[in-house]
Amino acid sequence: MASYSERLNAVIPGGAHTYSRGDDQFPSTAPQILERGEGAYVWDPSGRRYLDYGMALRAVTLGYANARVNEAAVREIGKGNNLTRASVTELLAAEKFVEIVAAADMVKFAKNGSNATSAAVKIARAATGRRYVCVPRQHPFFSFDDWFIGSTVMKRGIPAEHAATTLLFEYGDVASLTELFNRHTGEIAAVMLEPATTVLPCPGMCSSRRLSAATPCSACPGRDKGFLVAVRNICSDNGALFILDEMITGFRWHLGGAQQFFGVIPDLSTFGKAMANGFAVAAVTGKREFMELGGINREGMERTFLLSTTHGGEMAGMGAFLETVKIYQEVDVVGHLWSYGAKLRDGLEQVAANLGLSEYFKIDGPDISLNYLAYDANHTMSLAFRTLFSQEMAREGVLMPWIAVSLAHGPTELEKTLSAADAALRVYRQALDSGIERFLEGNAIRPVFRRTN
Repeated sequence: MASYSERLNAVIPGGAHTYSRGDDQFPSTAPQILERGEGAYVWDPSGRRYLDYGMALRAVTLGYANARVNEAAVREIGKGNNLTRASVTELLAAEKFVEIVAAADMVKFAKNGSNATSAAVKIARAATGRRYVCVPRQHPFFSFDDWFIGSTVMKRGIPAEHAATTLLFEYGDVASLTELFNRHTGEIAAVMLEPATTVLPCPGMCSSRRLSAATPCSACPGRDKGFLVAVRNICSDNGALFILDEMITGFRWHLGGAQQFFGVIPDLSTFGKAMANGFAVAAVTGKREFMELGGINREGMERTFLLSTTHGGEMAGMGAFLETVKIYQEVDVVGHLWSYGAKLRDGLEQVAANLGLSEYFKIDGPDISLNYLAYDANHTMSLAFRTLFSQEMAREGVLMPWIAVSLAHGPTELEKTLSAADAALRVYRQALDSGIERFLEGNAIRPVFRRTN
């Protein structure tokens, strides 16, 4: 009988609808397929339950199957879900979005992040009449469209002239971005970047304090000397648009986005993932002067075909978004995500220290955006050892391909995680001492962006 993996790969290229869910991203002990999720847990078809830190690729912040969000979506389905003209629900959703995001004058909804980021690029090119877009080399993904994928090693099927329109610079390195502007004077339409990943835009300035929901970077006396402000100024000085991609940071770092947390105002920004607790909602938003380029009510203006999606205003997703925002405003969701992240970091670091593994297993990033780093016996970062840790965590009933926290993660989940980590790191210790080949089952996980399978 064929396995789930074989059945998936027989009918779906890659075995899933995003490469991050593929077999090559998980250890052999992880479930090949999942049936359902509730709270902080997921179940496979055999009924085995796993505590989850993947949280639908960071799209779920309240917990799976949140009753209020689901009920809101069902109410909208009962209204017809997708109507012939714009719906009252999508109007309310748009009004709510521009209310909570300070730099948003207008918003256009979509069903995935790639459409939103590509729309932002189109706006920038339409506004400036220029072709080039600059993105950081360190940020892994902006869009499945040619303008971005052509800048990666996966260039097959992409015309060279499309790939040539994207320029790479180093995140946190103002000089590398300035050099691009000097080399392409008057030709750069926009700079797009994530506000932060596990790497902060001004790490040296934050070394003296631990960031939290209550201590945002916008309150830092040295904020104006930070990298994001520098990029903002470079764009303004050179007539380029500053675009923040908040697919991951939005609705995690701050309800108003990491732009609110860092106190920087972009020309455009893009949101998705957590904004509707797993429902398919994404958005491109920004200043009216730029967003109106996709409008139809400025008589005589040359038209820009911005973003046109049949399902962009689907009412179930809009209802889910509105209810998600309501819950955020009633409950300190963001504060919980930061607080749980802090406890998880401290706990994992203590477990590693107890086993003498502090130099081999490390927790990176601010409390809201944690990542674990695995090193081999030579102190070299190792995907094989990362896989081993993930393998043993899955064996203990914890899926931790990366670390994404939700409101549903509480004291019970923290205790279970640290207990699993203790067991996993004991195996890790043995692998360091006697060789990983004795303990690693199956293949090590591999980078999504690689030239060959």
